[in-house]
Amino acid sequence: MEPESASAVAARLGGTGYLCDDALATVTFLAMRMQRPLLLEGEPGTGKTALAEAIAESMDLPLVRLQCYEGIDATQALYDWDFPRQILHLRALEAAGGADDQSVEEAEKSLYDARFLLARPVLRALQESPAVLLVDEVDRADDEFEAFLLEVLSTYQVTIPELGTVRAATPPIVVLTSNRTRELHDALKRRCLYHWIDHPGLEREVEILRSRAPEVSETLRRQVVTVVQQLRSRDDLQKPPGVAETLDWARALHYLGSAEIDLESASATLGALVKYREDADRVRHALDQMLRA
Repeated sequence: MEPESASAVAARLGGTGYLCDDALATVTFLAMRMQRPLLLEGEPGTGKTALAEAIAESMDLPLVRLQCYEGIDATQALYDWDFPRQILHLRALEAAGGADDQSVEEAEKSLYDARFLLARPVLRALQESPAVLLVDEVDRADDEFEAFLLEVLSTYQVTIPELGTVRAATPPIVVLTSNRTRELHDALKRRCLYHWIDHPGLEREVEILRSRAPEVSETLRRQVVTVVQQLRSRDDLQKPPGVAETLDWARALHYLGSAEIDLESASATLGALVKYREDADRVRHALDQMLRA
């Protein structure tokens, strides 16, 4: 059932622990009602992938994820044939006997029966819809794959030469994410509704921790977010911590029994917060200055 308003979307997402602002709730609502793909861009860790997961959970729909990577093509996204099972099928036919022209032709046709089809994410989403199709990190793919996606998202159908056309009875809810490692083509952007997701402000991030990590004390929660917000303002980190790292760090400190941040516990848990050695050294030095101030 489609939500009736942007506030209803925000309420549903909030029920899963995903807290969004009015702008994101509105564009998500419009994408659902207009049956348009939603393209989300933003820094890593701002909650792009998590939004698709929350939409699926809030609407009790299957989540079908297509993880993009360099060199991905339509085969990895659409379908393939189960060659080992096809070979076993041929051997079974041979064992059963029969070698006339008609039986050979029938055997060839039987190799491309639906039972031998391996559905990849895009085809699965069309077959299982209503569903949520997450096309994650589409900026890692190439121009040719973008063109393929554009074609599929324009019609919500694909043609399998051996079987015919598969059309979604209900278009899936499509969420594409991009970390903007390269610019996507205008044609794909025009097909989508677009939203840039920023890191949350201090109060919203505290609220996210309150929702997603209720076991962490309010004092520790606010200290963690304050430190993370200061670290994000630096321009010397290779990868500033995202919301996922904020959650991991808060939980790590909590599991160590820390009631508040101190240099020893902060240093011991830096692996939850930053992922590069150089960043760890810079953050450790910054924390030393912050905690001594």
